[in-house]
Amino acid sequence: MPHPRKPELAGKVALVTGASRGIGRAIAQRLAAAGATVVVAARSLEHSASMNGTLAETVALIEAAGGRAIPLAVDLCNAAERDALPARAAQLAGGLDILVNNAGVADYSRVEDMPLDVYERTLDHYLRIPFALSKAAIPLMRQRGAGWIVNLGSVTALPPLKPYDDFARLGGISVYAAAKAALARFTQGLAAELEADNIAVNLVAPSTAILTPGAARYIPAEYPTERVEYLAETALALCHLPARERTGLLTHSLHFPLSAGLTVHSLDGRATLPAPVLPPYAHPGIEAVSG
Repeated sequence: MPHPRKPELAGKVALVTGASRGIGRAIAQRLAAAGATVVVAARSLEHSASMNGTLAETVALIEAAGGRAIPLAVDLCNAAERDALPARAAQLAGGLDILVNNAGVADYSRVEDMPLDVYERTLDHYLRIPFALSKAAIPLMRQRGAGWIVNLGSVTALPPLKPYDDFARLGGISVYAAAKAALARFTQGLAAELEADNIAVNLVAPSTAILTPGAARYIPAEYPTERVEYLAETALALCHLPARERTGLLTHSLHFPLSAGLTVHSLDGRATLPAPVLPPYAHPGIEAVSG
């Protein structure tokens, strides 16, 4: 009788930010189903003032599926709490192998109407926080002999297509999109810096859009959307191969499983999902940037 396949992330420790709901929760569930101990981080453990979803619920979902999760409440806008997060996670879980920079709050506004504090907050969430957490995590990963950093991107980082539609003209995504584009370039540069340390750095973005609690208020009803499982499976695939085999990639949730031949699973890893179907209106620039 053949031996059962060892989970891809058995013995690994992952830190996922923004894990109380949406994409962060889904990635945490998928990594836990693959055998990782997942430290899930968000602003508070038991409640949210503005949206559904808590860290306690994320932990319960992971444990119900047989996984292990450790919750950590942290305010990533507080520099001291942010900078100490990777070390806290490593202390609680016995090390750190994987960092998923997911946390962020999208505040869309046209440039002429955007308050400076919203501009600064956008850069904080999508550039300064990933930079600071990566900087703090790198020595911990180097101690383990390998590591994986996954940043969350956005299809809006690609140039808007002409003729401009109403979402591009009126949606107020210019600053958010610029920050995500910078995050993509940061990903590639950091990958080059860390390849010799066997620390892989990659980015995954939705191929279209995912209706998370935070994003749903901004996405027009006619805009194409997709299930979060495809992105979670792509994130998992970026979290276990050596850096020399898979680093510096800008991947997209529907495109990558097809190109890599991935089988996509449910978040608990127990069911197989249909292969992704690329919508005809997916941004054509995805193929140009994908590794």
